[in-house]
Amino acid sequence: MSFHDDLKKYIHEYIKFVYEITKKFPREELYGITSQFKRAVMSIMLNYIEGYARKNKTKSKIYKNFLETAFGSLKESKYLLFFSYDIKYISKKEYEHGLALSDKIGAMLWGVIK
Repeated sequence: MSFHDDLKKYIHEYIKFVYEITKKFPREELYGITSQFKRAVMSIMLNYIEGYARKNKTKSKIYKNFLETAFGSLKESKYLLFFSYDIKYISKKEYEHGLALSDKIGAMLWGVIK
């Protein structure tokens, strides 16, 4: 597998993780934290893919912009992960698993950005 494939695999795993844990969130959060969390993690993948699709020497600024947007969405999702743990919507084990995934993705994305 290539670096690109590995990164997409980790992002996909993180998206599935968030979709799974948000099933347990209170119904009143459907249009709040649940929706925002799902949008944030999906944005990581969609911006990474779109940026990668536009990757070439003449559009390197566009590519970098998409990667930075993906990285920003990752940071947003990490706060939502912490907040979900802090208000006891998720367990410590779930929080640690999500944090490990997001840290791995963040390190890989940051490496590509730099």
